[in-house]
Amino acid sequence: MNRPLALDRIRIVLSRTSHPGNIGAAARAMKTMGLRDLWLVAPERFPDEVATARASGAIDVLESARVVGSLQEALADTVFSAALTARRRELSLPRMHAREAACELVARVSDGIVALVFGNETSGMTNEEVGLCSVPVTIPTDAEFSSLNLGAAVQVLSYELRMAALGETASAPLDARAEPATHADFEGFMAHLERVVTASGFHDPANPKRLLPRMRRLFNRVRLEKEEVAILRGMLTTFETPKRRG
Repeated sequence: MNRPLALDRIRIVLSRTSHPGNIGAAARAMKTMGLRDLWLVAPERFPDEVATARASGAIDVLESARVVGSLQEALADTVFSAALTARRRELSLPRMHAREAACELVARVSDGIVALVFGNETSGMTNEEVGLCSVPVTIPTDAEFSSLNLGAAVQVLSYELRMAALGETASAPLDARAEPATHADFEGFMAHLERVVTASGFHDPANPKRLLPRMRRLFNRVRLEKEEVAILRGMLTTFETPKRRG
C-alpha cells in the first residue's frame, strides 16, 4: 500500500524523554506507520546505543531526529498541534479521542506542518506544555488499567494517523486558502496581548487567576490566519501608542 503524502507534514514531538529506549521504540512505531519527522525536546540521553537498539530497522528516523531545547522551538513553524494527556485539566479545551484527533491533524496538513506531542514517561505533559498546543488528546483506555508506556502510545496514535491519512479526501489547494498563523505567530500575539492588558491595568500580574489562560483558550478555538494576527497586533499597537492632543 502506498504511503500517504499527508504523513510528511505530521511531526511527532517527544518532550523531556527520560529513557533512551523509549525514543527508539517511538521511532520504530512511527516508521511502521509511515511517519518520519521526529523532534526531541531536551531528552535526558540522546543519541544513545539503547535508543538505537530499540529502534531496530528505524535507525534513519533516529538519525534525522531534531533535538531542541524547548517545546516552543519544536512547535514554532506548526499551524496546529495536539498534546497527548491522560489527566483532566482545569480550563483546558474539550479533549479529543485519539481517532478524532488523528482525523483533525490530517485535515490540517493542507495548511502546513502539524504536530503530535508526547510528554515525559513519568509525569506526562505539564500544564504549560499542554497550553502551548491547540488541543488535548486522550487514548480511551480501560478505566481499571489505563497505563500505556510511551512507545505503545506513539504506536496507537501513529496507527490512527495512518488510517486517517489513507481515508482523507482531497482538500482545497493551498493557494486557494488564506495562509494560517503559525505557532510562533500565535505566541507572538499572545505575548503582545499580555503586555497590553497588563499596561492598561486590566490584568494584574500579581493576581493573574484565569484571565490569560482563558484568553489563550478563546483564541485557540479559532483558526487564526496570518493576516488576522497582523490585524489584531496592529490594533494592540494602536492601544499602546499615546494619542496626540489637538
